[in-house]
Amino acid sequence: MNRDELADFLRRRREALQPAAVGLPPGLRRRTPGLRRDEVALLAGMSTDYYTRLEQARGPRPSTQVLAALARALRLSDGERDHLYHLAGQQPPARGGDTHVGPGILHVLTKLDDTPACVISDLGEILVQNRMHTLLSGDFSHRRGLDRCLPWLWFTAPDERGRFPAEDHDAMGRHHVAGLREAAARRAGDADVTELVTRLRATGPEFEALWNEHEIRDPGGYVKRMIHPEVGLLELVCEPLLTPSSTRQLLVYYPKPGTDTQQKLDLLRVIGTQTLTTRT
Repeated sequence: MNRDELADFLRRRREALQPAAVGLPPGLRRRTPGLRRDEVALLAGMSTDYYTRLEQARGPRPSTQVLAALARALRLSDGERDHLYHLAGQQPPARGGDTHVGPGILHVLTKLDDTPACVISDLGEILVQNRMHTLLSGDFSHRRGLDRCLPWLWFTAPDERGRFPAEDHDAMGRHHVAGLREAAARRAGDADVTELVTRLRATGPEFEALWNEHEIRDPGGYVKRMIHPEVGLLELVCEPLLTPSSTRQLLVYYPKPGTDTQQKLDLLRVIGTQTLTTRT
């Protein structure tokens, strides 16, 4: 780990990043260029003290999870992300299972202020959400490991299914399993895929039965019905858009035509997060 170079790189990337690029107000009395340390820490989900020690070349060696969070918070490109890992003495993630979200996609998310949208990995892991998606589905930013993975939650946390009509549960389960089937074929032998599928097959007969059916989902948009505790049933069209890496997708949710979902989304945007619990 090169502490001095890591500290310098973090500071320079922070100072080069303008508040508007991450959805923050510019403020009237900024005494430093770019973002403040506490703002980077907030975006990365860590304490300001921890981040400050990294910038002062006196912090502990950051884990790969911390580095991934910093790369997203600082809107690093793929090359900059790899450089960050090298300075910290860590191996950058292989491109096959890359979960880094580049600055272009993050910029798009911040501009979609009235439309739920998120970036999801090909294993169903929620990587980044915009505000409307957080209001719709709960805050995933503080979740770690498999608790960010939608297929894992679907088959291991029965309460999560309460956000969807019971008559849709079979189709939802099939959708999750079909997505994993595609990822397993595309990334044959990948340790992350193998581990997730192995653990899910051990959860019980439901996943095992669906896995053995070997269904593959059609590409393109699909309708997802969700029950929100404040506004009730929403009927949304979920449109998956590939990012430059086929291992990540930008999901954009828009109201199903002919429903009252747009009015409910408008109400949800006003209600905010005060009574929202963290769920899928």
